Amino acid sequence: MNCSSRLLCALYIATSAGLAWTTVLEVRYGPVWAACLFAAASLVPVIAVVRETVIGEQRRWLLELVARAGRGDDAADAIVRAELDSACCERWWTSLGSEHDVTCRYRMPRSSSAA
Repeated sequence: MNCSSRLLCALYIATSAGLAWTTVLEVRYGPVWAACLFAAASLVPVIAVVRETVIGEQRRWLLELVARAGRGDDAADAIVRAELDSACCERWWTSLGSEHDVTCRYRMPRSSSAA
């Protein structure tokens, strides 16, 4: 996570804390609907913090992949190779994930009902 991501996370946490405090004040002195609104709003910055950390992890993973590969072109090749290796069978890959080979371990038998 870089400096700007850390700053954003700190701002998100401060915003969430402020909204949580407003929720407490609304529960004590205000209408219940406003307290529920502020409670829901205080969760949004928490989601943003999780999103920033996930983006930071993805960036770190991509940088490690590029460093391992040596060049940017090799990193793209490594990503494509990993995707091809994760495909379960040739028919699944060529049918865009709609059919499996008969010998595929992930093949599910079709039901007799029309879908």
